[in-house]
Amino acid sequence: MKTTIKKISQAVQVVLLAPIKLPGKALHILKYVAVGLGVLDAVLSDRAEDSVAPTAEGKEAGDEAAE
Repeated sequence: MKTTIKKISQAVQVVLLAPIKLPGKALHILKYVAVGLGVLDAVLSDRAEDSVAPTAEGKEAGDEAAE
């Protein structure tokens, strides 16, 4: 799911950066979609970091207790 969101986000960014004329409403919709995808990407990456962090801390705490 994360890769799909990243690919769609990149496609929207390419359309926004392309030197083409878009109707005003379409441009605003694309901007909102890009912002929403950015938020989703940030939330998904935070969840991935949170799920990795406790295991790393647990190992460190276990190592300190063993010493």
